[in-house]
Amino acid sequence: MFRRKALDFLKEWKVSAGRKPLVLRGARQVGKTSLIKLFAEEFDFFISVNLERDKEREVFENSADVQEVFDALCFLKNIKPKEGKSVLLFIDEIQVSSRAVSLLRYFYEDMPRLHIVAAGSLLETLLDKQIHFPVGRVEFYPVRPVSFMEFLEAMGEQQAKELIQGGNIPGLFHDRLMSLFRQYTLLGGMPEVVAIYARSRQFSDLVRVYDGLLTTYLDDVLKYARSEAQGNVLRHCIESSFYEAGNRIRFVGFGKSNYKSREIGEALRILEKTMLLQLVYPLTSTQMPLLPDKRKSPRLMVLDVGLMMHFSGIHKDMMRTNLLHGNFEGKVNEIICGQELLAMKTTVGAKINFWTREKRSSDAELDYVHPWQGLLVPVEVKSGKTGRLRSLHLFMDESPHDIAVRVYSGPFSVEDHRTISGRAYRLINLPFYLINQLDRVLEQSY
Repeated sequence: MFRRKALDFLKEWKVSAGRKPLVLRGARQVGKTSLIKLFAEEFDFFISVNLERDKEREVFENSADVQEVFDALCFLKNIKPKEGKSVLLFIDEIQVSSRAVSLLRYFYEDMPRLHIVAAGSLLETLLDKQIHFPVGRVEFYPVRPVSFMEFLEAMGEQQAKELIQGGNIPGLFHDRLMSLFRQYTLLGGMPEVVAIYARSRQFSDLVRVYDGLLTTYLDDVLKYARSEAQGNVLRHCIESSFYEAGNRIRFVGFGKSNYKSREIGEALRILEKTMLLQLVYPLTSTQMPLLPDKRKSPRLMVLDVGLMMHFSGIHKDMMRTNLLHGNFEGKVNEIICGQELLAMKTTVGAKINFWTREKRSSDAELDYVHPWQGLLVPVEVKSGKTGRLRSLHLFMDESPHDIAVRVYSGPFSVEDHRTISGRAYRLINLPFYLINQLDRVLEQSY
């Protein structure tokens, strides 16, 4: 079991006062269904339905009374819950039925003791304007790819996980932890990929899994697009996103196409809502609040670094040389850092951002800014143990605080630094395997 963080959230939700039906948000194949099967062990009775199955969907379509729906599901599944016992109802692929979505409200109002979790890819929801989740009657939780800490648990690296959580890491463990992080970066965080590799330790076993994931995403597009033309644009955007990941993009000509800006923009925003990718817009201020400038070109982030490496052909080079070269290394490191920063967030609408200053005399672009205790903390990602920090210095010259972060391959340290203009600040040198501990490190260092 390596989705401990999500499972802990579900356990808290189970006993929370005023609990509402919970909707798991996430792209297909990020482990929503598997997670709920683990969670079901906490209950006396478990009723699981998939609304892509006609008989199970018809139960919701043919009645507006939630008690009647529940009784029909129990009969269909041959389950007889006893009075006073806990029951979990899991509605998978709920986006297939607008009726089932609307009934969540009445389950909340009329059957508050019933625990209800729903899940689905939600691509269909976004293409069908008639389906809306009842406002204020449900809550949401994001399920994202496996984080590095979850990867360690899946691989049986409990000692490494405890070292990272403990905070005091002896120098002799640094190389081992960096090796594990590089392994995680190569594989990515798709749960099926991680689970298969944990069993076989053979990279060759994963090719069909990556290919199957892409096929699944493309099938969704072709099945639910409003028109063939929209399906073609969505398909193009999915395929091109793996090559454009990590780059700042323009909608016009995206992926070397002739599609118009409006067509690409609409398609990318749809895919963003399905959590297959994210348009990362820049901030131009060094202070809160977070106000991304959507007039500027966004940077494109994809669901998972492993998928990106596979479909952009980087995996083949890695298998041949076990090294990344040139721009690929910098891009991959930036993407995995962003993936880890996003994994720290527990709200569906959470975003990551970068910072830019566009002036004739001194343009600058900083990889990430991390909101922490009312501050915007600059985060610069470096592939090696050294590197220039010009953009970070320009950020710190304008920042109201004096702390910055460099994510790199060297060991942890905190140093006194000065910007090019002479302003003093503290630089946290954070090894890649500690990205997930950033908030704790900031608390200890600030």
